[in-house]
Amino acid sequence: MAEDPGKNAVLFEDEVLRDGLQMEARLFSFAEKVKIFQLLAAAQVKRVQIGSFVHPKLVPQMADTDALVRRLAGTPGIALSGLILNDKGLERALACGLGHLSMSVSVSDTHSRKNANRPAQEALAAMTLLIAEAKRAGVQVRAGIQCAFGCVYEGAIPPAAVFAAAEEMVRAGADEINLADTTGMGNPRQVRLLLEEMGRRFPGIDLSLHLHDTRGLGLANMFAGYEQGVRIFDVCAGGLGGCPFVKGAAGNVPTEDAVNMFAAMGVETGVDLRGLVRVVDELEALLGRPLPGRMTRVLKAQPPCGAA
Repeated sequence: MAEDPGKNAVLFEDEVLRDGLQMEARLFSFAEKVKIFQLLAAAQVKRVQIGSFVHPKLVPQMADTDALVRRLAGTPGIALSGLILNDKGLERALACGLGHLSMSVSVSDTHSRKNANRPAQEALAAMTLLIAEAKRAGVQVRAGIQCAFGCVYEGAIPPAAVFAAAEEMVRAGADEINLADTTGMGNPRQVRLLLEEMGRRFPGIDLSLHLHDTRGLGLANMFAGYEQGVRIFDVCAGGLGGCPFVKGAAGNVPTEDAVNMFAAMGVETGVDLRGLVRVVDELEALLGRPLPGRMTRVLKAQPPCGAA
């Protein structure tokens, strides 16, 4: 799938078509989503979360996820992923042939009840069964742990709860564990310490980070993760996104800002930064407002290297 980021290079999963759009009141058409995807592909983004398999009445923005997968599957050089939260979602994902799934639960009981209508332990038990089922079907699974760095309803989340959830998911066959700062409460020291222990407990398991920039620490937390060996990061073009069940939640780290940070440090991303400007331009035109990412404005104010 051309996804291995190598020892020092990083792999970005852009989530603008899922996390980015799920909070937007303006419904994006199928054609608009296809165009955004094509712009991401042209910018050489290697993995895109195409949508979530949730009930369209709950999240109308995701109603055409199945059709998008069928339309875009097989695009050269880019892997598609999708989010599932329950058995119906897994059934739909398998039916449309998606080969990479993000299967996520919260370790905050309050957030879990709001997000999945289930207590956290019940949601985890159900999800581990689904992970095992997906693996039997030959699907690559990234198991996500929401609110791993804190919850606006419950405050600090004990690391032991994160480790226990990860252990169940790994036992069920998860290929990758994704730690999500759903509420944007994490800080670099916390990220470093949690990842240190995760690495000790789960050697050989890929770890990834899903970081919201609610308190402006997204890039700092990302770099802390990189220093602890993480090479897979969720991002969102323009910095769109947020959780409908977290008051005040901001979007993910902007893809263009993350690419710029690593490129400035000499870390290979494989992503065309100026190509991302076209993605953000399209999103801003469709939404009719500027987005929070910084590098689009920076690059527009500067000519390309070598230009007069």
